[in-house]
Amino acid sequence: MEEILEIRDGCSTPEQLLKSLAFARYLKIYKREFIEHLESRPEKRQHEARPRISFIKSIEPREIVAMLDEKRLSSKEQHERNRELVRFLDGAFHHYRGRAYSRLVRLQNAVVAGGEETPDTVKERVTGKAQHLSKLILETRRQLLNKVGLDMGVRRTQGLSVSPNVTAGEISGHYLNLPADYVNLAYVPLTVAADIQTGVNYNTPSNKRALPFYELPHNPFNAEAFAPEEWVSVALQVGAWLIVAYLHKSRGCIEMEPGLLNLFPFGKVDEIQADRRPDGLFFFGDPNADEQQDLGYFWDETNSVLIGCVPNHDPLKYFGYAKKPILTLHNVLAIRKGEMPLHCGCTRYVMRFGEETGEPYIADMLVKADDMGRVALESGIDGQLHPMFYGTETGAFACLDGFSEQAKLMMQGREVGYNNAMGSNARQIVPITEAEEVEQADVLDVLLYMNNFNLIEEDGCTIKIDMSVDEAIEHFRLGERVAAGSTQTHRGSKESSYWANPFPLLKDNQGQVLHQELYEQFKNNEARFISEMKNLVAQDEMLIGVACSQLMAGAFKDNSDEDVDRCHYHSREAIEQEGPARLAEDLIDLIKKRALLKREQLGGRASQVSVTVALIGDSRTGKSETAEKMEGILSLQVI
Repeated sequence: MEEILEIRDGCSTPEQLLKSLAFARYLKIYKREFIEHLESRPEKRQHEARPRISFIKSIEPREIVAMLDEKRLSSKEQHERNRELVRFLDGAFHHYRGRAYSRLVRLQNAVVAGGEETPDTVKERVTGKAQHLSKLILETRRQLLNKVGLDMGVRRTQGLSVSPNVTAGEISGHYLNLPADYVNLAYVPLTVAADIQTGVNYNTPSNKRALPFYELPHNPFNAEAFAPEEWVSVALQVGAWLIVAYLHKSRGCIEMEPGLLNLFPFGKVDEIQADRRPDGLFFFGDPNADEQQDLGYFWDETNSVLIGCVPNHDPLKYFGYAKKPILTLHNVLAIRKGEMPLHCGCTRYVMRFGEETGEPYIADMLVKADDMGRVALESGIDGQLHPMFYGTETGAFACLDGFSEQAKLMMQGREVGYNNAMGSNARQIVPITEAEEVEQADVLDVLLYMNNFNLIEEDGCTIKIDMSVDEAIEHFRLGERVAAGSTQTHRGSKESSYWANPFPLLKDNQGQVLHQELYEQFKNNEARFISEMKNLVAQDEMLIGVACSQLMAGAFKDNSDEDVDRCHYHSREAIEQEGPARLAEDLIDLIKKRALLKREQLGGRASQVSVTVALIGDSRTGKSETAEKMEGILSLQVI
């Protein structure tokens, strides 16, 4: 297992830092990687490499500490040795900033042990620890450079941050109410608060998903082979369910940690304290799992817990194999409970009305779901069932291909990136909403399927709602989209996924049912949902239909150049930006009409109403891109 640097030492001075176990461990890691790099050179370059290897092998932490403590002038030979040492350490400094993965961790058992510590105070302490360590490393570097005369003549306050990738506040894993068959997991500390370094890009061995995450006939978790010291764990609140993610500390796996922390809310400490049992356990990078047989999920009937597993296999080391399986666990749990998981973007629009004219305007856009949510049929104060929408993620796993430069600029300072250097499908995880908005229920007012390939003429409406509920539902069941090439489907080709793939995929492209028992439960849930929708649509309390983002219409092989010209697009490439903008304009008009009707249904005096809109679609159907265009049109933010 390639090492990561886990820092548990508490250091206050440069001397303490250089004497710490963490520094000794990192020096060992850097020396090993440097020597391996030199030994890999061609034979004709080994003449220069061998003396360098001998020098690196000779370096010991105590020599560096002695150099910092040295009060008298050293000999010329020792001075040159010291300068060489510091140059080597400066290379280690930049290696740490650019390539190393580090975690600064502190146990905070007082959070659940009835002490004065709370999750909020832990967050403050965690952030303080990260900032202190960063300053200490920079000060140590400065002192070493100054000691040998390599400090800059003019003092420059450099814009450097050497905070750990993740500074974690952990509690003992024993606080989790784990079933007896999973008792080994109690020895893995549980992260319940964290400070992550943003603006970092991680390169992982894979850049797309090619294999499905399906139900397994067996439990992939091997309790006997599980080594707790090789794992970190994070308590995640995914919708209504507590899902604990276990990440292997090996490279290519541990890099998923900051992305998950930027994507999902933390599990609630008070519920853990109240002895709540996890609903799901997810293992990413399991070295004991078979790469073909153990990729998927398993419902442990005996212990009433859902298990997910991604083996430690390079083609699976991609953030999509962390996000999608966790959401799959959410969706399986939702279906089993009788609810409808929706692969969608969902926004709640806060609508107000002009004091003189009564004209509606959008005062705010609050994201409830970027990629996945669920609908539960719940009784309202009127005694009637209503579709109540809940989200899952507070962040977005955004594909940068379809975003404007302005949108990318707005992400800076909050983003965790993956594979920016790989060209297509570069992604960033960016926080976009608050946990409170995701967790609260709101009546679903508008449900639209996202069609990303049909071209719409310039004077045509991109939203089709003049259809029956049954006709609209067929679009959701067919789930057609044109792919961008981030999955196994070739870019520009059409594919079909039932209900836009509410993971796990319930039907394949040929309409074959894949998870019979779960599919039957989903059909039962769907029937109840459709029945209530028909009542609501008939009473003009809900809209359902199709929205055409045209996002991939330029890439769609069946769209001719004549079709592009007829719809007044200057080029195929221009459609990717202009298509979602046209849909955004039509959505704004639709939302305003719904706001007026909703106000009228409430008696006509409300000063504010909410209109909640869900856009159903798989990846690259235009959900996020359309939301971005709406923000630009409405000028809710200026940069």
